[in-house]
Amino acid sequence: MKLENIAFCTTDWSKHPRTEHPGERGVATWRTLETGNVRVRMVDYSPGYLADHWCDRGHVVLVLEGELISELRDGRRVTLTAGQSYQVADHAMGHRSESPRGAKLFIVD
Repeated sequence: MKLENIAFCTTDWSKHPRTEHPGERGVATWRTLETGNVRVRMVDYSPGYLADHWCDRGHVVLVLEGELISELRDGRRVTLTAGQSYQVADHAMGHRSESPRGAKLFIVD
């Protein structure tokens, strides 16, 4: 990720509309800010959420609340709880999200 053409700004997430993204199970609710070449999101996963796709995009993901399981395409599963993060580059490792009890995430990609 290379941060370019982004002026200093603050974000009041309550002013960004929610969009729903159904998973294979459950739903992800996003509040999104796109600026320059960067997308920043506050994401809520409903309890029981399982993504309906494998993602190859790079991210920095911080778990704010709850529990996130990242399943990697090679079969590994990594569990993160509040205060933990993961980082992955574009096309470095396919991954998908699962959240048995729900989670709130802050994501930059």
